[in-house]
Amino acid sequence: MHWNKQLREKNRESMAAVLPITAIVFLLSVTIAPLDPGTLVLFLFGAVLLVLGMGLFTLGVDMSMIPMGEGVGGVLSGCRGILFPIAAYFLLGMLSTMAEPDLQVLAQQVPSIANIVLVLTVAVGVGIFLVIAALRIRLAIPLGRLLLVFYLIVFALAVFAPGNFIPVSFDSGGVTTGPITVPFIMSLGLGIASSRSDKNSASDSFGLVSLCSIGPILSVLLLGILYRPEETAAGLAPLPQVATTAEAAQHFSASFPHYFQEVAVALLPIAGLFLVFQLISRRFRGHELLRVGAGLIYTYLGLVLFLCGVNVGFMPAGQLIGATVAGGPEKWLLVPIGMLIGYYIVKAEPAVAVLTKQVEEVSNGSISHRSMGHALSIGVCLSVGLSMVRVLTGVNILALLLPGYAVALGLTFFVPGIFTGIAFDSGGVASGPMTATFLLPFAQGACQALGGDMMTDAFGIVAMVAMTPLVTIQVMGLSSVVRLHLTRRRLRFHMEQVEDTVLYFD
Repeated sequence: MHWNKQLREKNRESMAAVLPITAIVFLLSVTIAPLDPGTLVLFLFGAVLLVLGMGLFTLGVDMSMIPMGEGVGGVLSGCRGILFPIAAYFLLGMLSTMAEPDLQVLAQQVPSIANIVLVLTVAVGVGIFLVIAALRIRLAIPLGRLLLVFYLIVFALAVFAPGNFIPVSFDSGGVTTGPITVPFIMSLGLGIASSRSDKNSASDSFGLVSLCSIGPILSVLLLGILYRPEETAAGLAPLPQVATTAEAAQHFSASFPHYFQEVAVALLPIAGLFLVFQLISRRFRGHELLRVGAGLIYTYLGLVLFLCGVNVGFMPAGQLIGATVAGGPEKWLLVPIGMLIGYYIVKAEPAVAVLTKQVEEVSNGSISHRSMGHALSIGVCLSVGLSMVRVLTGVNILALLLPGYAVALGLTFFVPGIFTGIAFDSGGVASGPMTATFLLPFAQGACQALGGDMMTDAFGIVAMVAMTPLVTIQVMGLSSVVRLHLTRRRLRFHMEQVEDTVLYFD
């Protein structure tokens, strides 16, 4: 009964997140970007699956992934030796990444390098940086210092990488932190930080996602330098032809087996490692294990529904809207339309709900999920707008990433550490399946209609979505510091006035 009540609440939250983007696409389809009836029906069916899937997924994460991650992190951080935890973190990072659905989508769109090579390269990068991130928490190393060093290395390597490979490299950092890895890695950070008792342990629990996003960028840049791919032509997936609602339903039902298998492959490594961990540590008891098991089932079913809805229903709509607007007489409309879609689409990212809830809990409500949501939406709004400018003008992505990361890294010196960790984690969380399966096809459709180079102009939108929240959330943190400083000054001023008044009467 309690679970049913929670599920109803989660479904209401997911409906509030999905309805705005659904309404926007519907309005566009009947005004400036007409969709054929079949594509619109697929989109609406997909929206229903998104609502149901997000509700199940977020409930399942609360019940299973978060307790699992905290338990594993707590036990590993309590180990006396260092070699076993390092091996475990590396294995966790690799296995959870190799099965990430968004990474498989990206690998299929880079024809110059075999899928397995790209996937393994990214997985090794995440594994290494998960080790670095875990050791950072245990040794209390400031996150900003590591971010500055590693991003300097990233941009130094980008100078030597092929130009048409740079957007894919930065995109890989965004797609690897998807709905499977984010809840587990974030809760793993909480578990590791729990072994410390100092005042900064809670804020240091953030940062695992941000560092794990750097690993794939570095490893894929190195892969591009070594492979020197000559041709990386990318094409659009053929759009499904659907004439009736019955055919739309059949199209979804035919796609479900693929996603049942894909999500099972994604969840099994984490579930298997947790089973080994449980057999060794006996951390969880009977009713706790039952709750975790039920949560894994909810997570599995929710992610199947979500991914099927967004891949089958949203991808064709995004591609057609982008192509229609770009092919019309007023191509500049791509920018405001992209910004509007970006503002609302991030609310439908499943891992965003997990992040905002954890931030609110760790900060004891001082950073609300509402303020986090606004900062994320503004960041993604700006990133999609800039990405559409790239599609229209062909400007090099480094011309946007370099100043963006310079500002983000510069802000780390002025904001509290907790805001730095949250901001850099948010970048990876915001660039999830909604970005990969709606915004990327939107950019690809527009790029093809304009006759641009898809590898240099369309790819990179995931990287842009991962970058701008770093700035907007730290600006939110900076504003809170300024407000606190002004409040203290006013209090001091009033106290001085009171003291002067008392002295006067004395």
